Amino acid sequence: MIARVTVVTLALALGLSTVASAQDVTALELKPSANPASPLSYDKTELTCKAGAKVKLTLTNAGGILPQPHNFLLMKVGTLDKVGALANAMLSDPKAMDKSYIPESPDVLASMKLVQPGQTGSVEFTAPAEAGDYPYACTFPGHWLLMRGILKVTK
Repeated sequence: MIARVTVVTLALALGLSTVASAQDVTALELKPSANPASPLSYDKTELTCKAGAKVKLTLTNAGGILPQPHNFLLMKVGTLDKVGALANAMLSDPKAMDKSYIPESPDVLASMKLVQPGQTGSVEFTAPAEAGDYPYACTFPGHWLLMRGILKVTK
């Protein structure tokens, strides 16, 4: 593994492209809940990947019980309430929708713009190098309070 990372790092430093094979990418999928008892939630509240893995997360917004836009933010451990408060504060920002209700914060590790009902979006990122429970949430107004989960990063 160290040799592969060194080769990739060297290739990037030299301006060469590197292409990861599909088997090198952890594919994760989320959808808004179809459960009428919890319409403002994701269908999964726990996802798992290895530390440092390349991840492709796909969010399919089929519309669900309450057809609304949804996004995805992955945050540093212990920062869900802090980032959620920043998202709430965006309600006074006239450009919040253009920003997909993604607050500017160093605590946001990865994000996906709003996905409208009937659409699918994806984001690719490298999982944190440290194992831990990293919160994720939708930060469309009010959603983060219920529409959240944990990305369990393992060694």
